[in-house]
Amino acid sequence: MELLLLLDACRRADAARVTAVVPYFGYARQDRRNRAGESLGSRVVADAIAGAGADRLIVVDPHTKSLEAMCPIPVEVLTAVPELAAAGKRGLGEVVVVAPDLGAVKLAEHCAAPLRAPVAVVRKTRQTGSTVRAEELVGDVESKPVLIVDDMISTGGTIEAAAHVLLEHGALSGITVVAAHGLLVDPAADRLAALPLRSLFVTDSLAQRASAAFPLEVHSIAPLLADAIGRLHQNLSVDDLLARS
Repeated sequence: MELLLLLDACRRADAARVTAVVPYFGYARQDRRNRAGESLGSRVVADAIAGAGADRLIVVDPHTKSLEAMCPIPVEVLTAVPELAAAGKRGLGEVVVVAPDLGAVKLAEHCAAPLRAPVAVVRKTRQTGSTVRAEELVGDVESKPVLIVDDMISTGGTIEAAAHVLLEHGALSGITVVAAHGLLVDPAADRLAALPLRSLFVTDSLAQRASAAFPLEVHSIAPLLADAIGRLHQNLSVDDLLARS
């Protein structure tokens, strides 16, 4: 609501151009109806932001690939995960980048390319909102350090399931996980604490508290956002900052 009111105030003040910067687009996961009676929260929020006066929207690693298509104004979808992955790889040597589900494959490939690392993929089935079963691994992780990449960690179910499959296939203990958004809602803390994590890297798109249960490193996305905003206002390309779908 604060964002919508600010957009309206800028529009009524006759601003030449208004850009809404929303690092964590909180309703992006509600991009389809799984049963009758549900809403499309991502579409509702996108329409509200546009209707309040925004000319452009900047988001970081939204969960849905369709946000740009459903939004009535131009959307710049930035990604912070490759930089996190580069930080997470330090000291690991020949690492394997892992997509914890099929939806993260493109993101894993985007991160693996500059690292010159192979990619492995875990196939999962979501049984409930917080329970996930990993069923299959494509790729070789035996006796190798692994780096799991994803756009967000909510309950930790996907990471937990992927980690167990990787360890069963011989991956080295001391798993590194990177994700743009660390929601870390219950029971994420307990799940992550039970895993042999080397480190968990997230951004400050959401407020984070230091945890004694698992090693957490928080990286600022302020430089990424500042770079994108500066380029847009100078009419320069932001192509190398964008997420790859």
